[in-house]
Amino acid sequence: MAERENFLFWRLAYFLIAESGYRIIRITEDHSEIWFENIKNKNARMLRMVRSDLDWANWVERDKQMVAVQADKLRKQLFARNLNMLNIYVTSHPPIDADEDYLEKQIIAGQGKTKLSTIVLTRQNYSQSFLKIGETLGKQPMFDIQNDYDEAEIYMLSQGVLKKAAQQENEDRQLFEFTKPLFTYIFIAIQVLVFFILEANGGSTNMETLVKYGAKYNPLIIEGEWWRFITPIFLHIGFLHLVMNTLALYYLGSAVEKMFGHWRFLGIYLFSGFTGALASFIFSENISAGASGAIFGCFGALLYLGFAYPQLFFRTMGMNVIVLIIINLIFGFTVPGIDNAGHIGGLIGGFLSTGAVHFPKKRNLKGQAIFLCAMVIISVSMINIGYHDDRPDVMNGIVQEKIKNGKVEEAYNMLAPYVSEGKGNAITFFQLSYLEIQLKKYKSAKQHLLNAIKLQPDFHEAYFNLALLYYEEQDILKAREYAQKANSISSQKKYQEFLQEIGD
Repeated sequence: MAERENFLFWRLAYFLIAESGYRIIRITEDHSEIWFENIKNKNARMLRMVRSDLDWANWVERDKQMVAVQADKLRKQLFARNLNMLNIYVTSHPPIDADEDYLEKQIIAGQGKTKLSTIVLTRQNYSQSFLKIGETLGKQPMFDIQNDYDEAEIYMLSQGVLKKAAQQENEDRQLFEFTKPLFTYIFIAIQVLVFFILEANGGSTNMETLVKYGAKYNPLIIEGEWWRFITPIFLHIGFLHLVMNTLALYYLGSAVEKMFGHWRFLGIYLFSGFTGALASFIFSENISAGASGAIFGCFGALLYLGFAYPQLFFRTMGMNVIVLIIINLIFGFTVPGIDNAGHIGGLIGGFLSTGAVHFPKKRNLKGQAIFLCAMVIISVSMINIGYHDDRPDVMNGIVQEKIKNGKVEEAYNMLAPYVSEGKGNAITFFQLSYLEIQLKKYKSAKQHLLNAIKLQPDFHEAYFNLALLYYEEQDILKAREYAQKANSISSQKKYQEFLQEIGD
């Protein structure tokens, strides 16, 4: 008569995997114990079935305690706040030394965060047990149980369950192995080639060389060189920077391209690099370069896997991906010189662009449209902020670039109205005074130097330029006063020589 319980065990397994949205996540070699998961069922996200003839209640109690501990470990691995698990024993008869209420008593683990409910299903109570299962799952098993079954029938049913599980596993494997990497290797080759070009033309750590070959430089972006949102992806500052990003691209890029295919990966990578450079443009004034934003976009693509297939994500790479992202962001916030704005921008860009393209041979038109709209809205908003945000440092950079190129009058005509509107910082006033000195507007130059000192009292260069202006006017006392102030803030050779010249 044990065939009846064996049939019941496998028929319930088929009901769970084929009709109730559960996936097999663990099965013993003898097929007597199966663990299932269904993230959509909050009443029983995890479910375990055991086919065993129970003799004594103490074995059941120990087994339940062990399962509760394992379930709580799974809850932590899945980053779940709470976990409800259903534990089903399929047995010919209940233990002889305990009643049903005692056997099915709920167990609480993990400080109340994990709850294990138990059903002991026997040939005598299966109708009642089916009702309990239906209440928990939201769908009741609807099949009749005969008095006897032959082994061939049970074997065919078990093979159907195992085949369905194998299909699910194969679908998961295909999700990770859609194609072989191509663009990953192309991008690696490009960034290595560009690195050697930089080294041969001034050096990859030389700021002028980096700007010349397309690094993110806010003043030139403001002036219209929009391609600097893309070109920094392929530039690297120093050999170590190149090596670290190349290794990251090899491992992360390969994983993402295998999963999403060549053209999807191309779009994800480039858009992530763009949003990384765009975020850096808004939040950082420094010259920057590197594939880090695009590489963080690969992290964003893997996070989208967690969004679309959370069960698969947390069962495979999920915890490792999240930990790596957190470590890299903490590292970026604590180590000087790292453009974390670019990293976060790339991460967000990677997540959004992946949602827009979704997975190969799969469609989610409504979701893809939402992600595409989010991409457009966020990109346009960020561009608008970047180009219209009134940041003195950006204006200062533009003016500095014009001064460097000898465009003094053009720089002055840009900066003077800006300052007259009440905008700018100490550097702005200092630059305007420099331009006015070149244009022989000495009176206003002095006033703007005084404004610079007022805003930044330790601005020794401003003090020294004031000293030079007063010296030209033959006001030696004022010249000495400001030169002494400059020297007291920063003892420099030219300050000391000037003081000696005017008789300190």
